[in-house]
Amino acid sequence: MAASHPPHPVETVPGNPALGMLILCDHASNFVPEDLDLGVAEAEFARHIAYDIGAAGVTRRLAAALGVPAILTRFSRLIIDPNRGRADPTLVMRLSDGAVVPGNARIDEAGRAERIARFYDPYDRAIEAGVAAGEAAGAPPAIVTIHSFTPYWRGVARPWQVGILYDRDDRLSAPLIAGLRADPAGLTVGDNEPYGGGLPGDTIDRHAMARKLPNALVEIRQDLIAGEAGQAAWAQRFARLLRPHLARAA
Repeated sequence: MAASHPPHPVETVPGNPALGMLILCDHASNFVPEDLDLGVAEAEFARHIAYDIGAAGVTRRLAAALGVPAILTRFSRLIIDPNRGRADPTLVMRLSDGAVVPGNARIDEAGRAERIARFYDPYDRAIEAGVAAGEAAGAPPAIVTIHSFTPYWRGVARPWQVGILYDRDDRLSAPLIAGLRADPAGLTVGDNEPYGGGLPGDTIDRHAMARKLPNALVEIRQDLIAGEAGQAAWAQRFARLLRPHLARAA
């Protein structure tokens, strides 16, 4: 995960803002710069606690298929979680699914502020710029965030292949759930499962709900998108479902 010259904390995939959609990936990477020692064993960075397995590959392929912009993180969620509000106690995780994160255990307010400025804020600014580009093109964007979830949680199998999360606004989530349930593959689709939507201060709340933009948070089971074939298949599935919701470019 370490590198001599850490990359910029945000990856931006170009696309046409006039199509009215912005794809996000909050937990795209397990990268930790070499100047930041979290004290976590190397093996832990291959787990879901460090990033959303397969989500980045789906995000890039989906953006390319639709021709829309995408924004992805280039840092591990163990550093800071951009899908949390600034005041959320889990913004910097001290313990994640049984793994202690020593480098976070005694972090103080100054340390939190430094991570916010270095990682969290650049991602926020990139999203704000993406939204502004769509508005300037006359197409305020629907926001779709791509995540992945573990097949098991605390020893219990999760029955869903995919879930769609949302808060009060279901303009985009409702047709996505309906489309997935009609898929010939016979998918088990979570409606605000395996997690509930509407987390105060999360990415959707900050950037979509605050602006009354259509939105949906997509959760795909990790074993289905761990490889490139699965990532491509799920990207095409969502491209088909999302294409009718694109604005018509002039």
